[in-house]
Amino acid sequence: MTKGNYPYPEDEFDAAPGSDTPIGVHRAPRSWWSRWWPFVVVIVVVPVLTVGAVLWTSSWDGLGTNDDQAGVELTDDPASTEGDDAATDPAAEDTGDGTQEGGEDATAEDPPVTEEPPAVDYAQSIDVLNAARRNGLAADVAGQLEEAGFTTVTAGNGDATAADVTTVFYASPELATTAQAVADALGIATVQESAADAGSGIAVLLRTDFVG
Repeated sequence: MTKGNYPYPEDEFDAAPGSDTPIGVHRAPRSWWSRWWPFVVVIVVVPVLTVGAVLWTSSWDGLGTNDDQAGVELTDDPASTEGDDAATDPAAEDTGDGTQEGGEDATAEDPPVTEEPPAVDYAQSIDVLNAARRNGLAADVAGQLEEAGFTTVTAGNGDATAADVTTVFYASPELATTAQAVADALGIATVQESAADAGSGIAVLLRTDFVG
């Protein structure tokens, strides 16, 4: 059909477009959200869904384990177990004689306490008696005892019949420790308890065997 055969009158659509008039259909500019929402879905929504699926799967797999643990906690009572062990422990059985098999005697007494011997009394009076027929021997021995720390020492002559060998006499048991210290200081081997020969407490009878 040519323009000359066109039966309809011309209208605004038949007019030729101007030089600055757009031709065809034009869309409005797209917003920033319409351009970026596909990326947001990929970056945010997809990971969230993935994590949720993993958590849901994990909780589903663990339901049986939690139930099993709960059943163990309800049926296993540590207190009752310990009581059963104590009741069946052969080591805790009473033997009927005041003791427990495998244990110590419940009625055993504490061991006796050993008393310490008295300390050396360096102020105790000591008589040094010369019965060895050697002039000045008693004074020399008395000087040795003073050098050893004894402070009350006297020298004199003694009775040779009291002992055949050099002897340290002491009057009572509580003086035994001090008498032994005197004997050790002079190198005397014989120490004897004798109230009759000890004089004022301790006496050193020097005989001819004394070499100190």
